[in-house]
Amino acid sequence: MKKLLYICILLLLANCSSTQLVDHWRNPDIGIYEPYKVLVVGLTSDYGARDKFETKLKNELELRGSEAVMGLNVLDLTPKTDKMTEDELIALESQLIADGFDTILFTKIIGVEDKIKYRKNYKGRDETYRKFKDEYLMYQDVFFNPDYYEDYKIYKAETSMYCICPTKDRELIWKGYIDITDPESIEKAVNDYVRLVIVVLEEEQLINRINTQKEDIKDAVVN
Repeated sequence: MKKLLYICILLLLANCSSTQLVDHWRNPDIGIYEPYKVLVVGLTSDYGARDKFETKLKNELELRGSEAVMGLNVLDLTPKTDKMTEDELIALESQLIADGFDTILFTKIIGVEDKIKYRKNYKGRDETYRKFKDEYLMYQDVFFNPDYYEDYKIYKAETSMYCICPTKDRELIWKGYIDITDPESIEKAVNDYVRLVIVVLEEEQLINRINTQKEDIKDAVVN
């Protein structure tokens, strides 16, 4: 509970983000992990968004002492017309190991949910009405106001950390499930997403920290 509370406080102190950690899993057989050379992969056909995401995550990992390389600079840069085969992926992993990589951070969108909510101007009143006329007056715009409802989307994303160390089994180290709600822009969505992933990986001792500020916050939570 303290660990989850610590993460929540960090996020609240950072900003009111539309990017939220829904769930995550850490391999219990892995202790403290220090990635040396990381391949950062964002799986999307939008090369502009992919470039922003991989660049941001690469920079954050390098600030923490890891060498990081964008997938765009390693994988085929041209649009793929054929799916990669299992043999090709095995060969790719072997080549990465030969090139000194020990970790892959792989991010993808796994789904999109369409949602509907009341407009913001319908918030702020007590939701418990003691008289029928009060509640009816409050919500009757459902018939007359086309702006009564607001559509928005939630993008379901996953980030996975894989070990491809030559002396260890190639296995999953960590996986995070993250929701991105109605992003304002690619830049903000990328910044919020990467920041969230980095905070959680730091807390799970899967990457290095760059300062002691978070430890001060953690001590405050414990006390």
